[in-house]
Amino acid sequence: MSRISLPVARGRAACQSRGVKPTLLTFDIFGTVVDWRSGLGDPDFDRIVDVQGELEQQRFRSYTEIVAESLVRVRRADVVTAARIASEVGNWPLFPDSRDALRRLRLVVPCAATTNSDRAHGEQVQAQLGFRLEGWICAEDVRAYKPDRRIWEAASRKMGRPFDRSWWHVSAYADYDLRTARELGLTAVFVQRPHARPGPADVTVRDLTALAELVETADS
Repeated sequence: MSRISLPVARGRAACQSRGVKPTLLTFDIFGTVVDWRSGLGDPDFDRIVDVQGELEQQRFRSYTEIVAESLVRVRRADVVTAARIASEVGNWPLFPDSRDALRRLRLVVPCAATTNSDRAHGEQVQAQLGFRLEGWICAEDVRAYKPDRRIWEAASRKMGRPFDRSWWHVSAYADYDLRTARELGLTAVFVQRPHARPGPADVTVRDLTALAELVETADS
């Protein structure tokens, strides 16, 4: 995929005019908040992610099952080892900025996860953060995986929010995640993680610290 040059928010300086002040933030988790590349390791990472994406579009299975099968297929892991790794993906390391940035953001606006994962992974991630998000809307509950809009529809119901520009969706994956968010009329925020997949977005930030700075100083 070719890279697209996008405006980058750096503190107070940029991009506030591209969206109204947020009243809800939803976050992709794996790859945006959790450094899943560090968790999986570099070898075959992109292939593993692509296999997971393929499996997510087939009959519904838990994310634990999908991760396990991707490891068996790509790395030829034995099924016991693959299942153990898959059950613990919420313990993969957070990006260094995630905890403090999310803590700051929650002081300003409700923050929720919309994530291709299981409920157990949500407990693991939130234990790492040291606090709970205002919502954890995951594939296991919805029985569908992003980019399926049912994830966002479930988030709308849970958070009591209609689709509009004051709902900012935050992800390092514009190719499938932010695309649906934009189609629904949300403000799409692209995070430039090392293995991000770029595409059209309304706001671009280098990391979640920059997002916190932007939201804290956003005009009403």
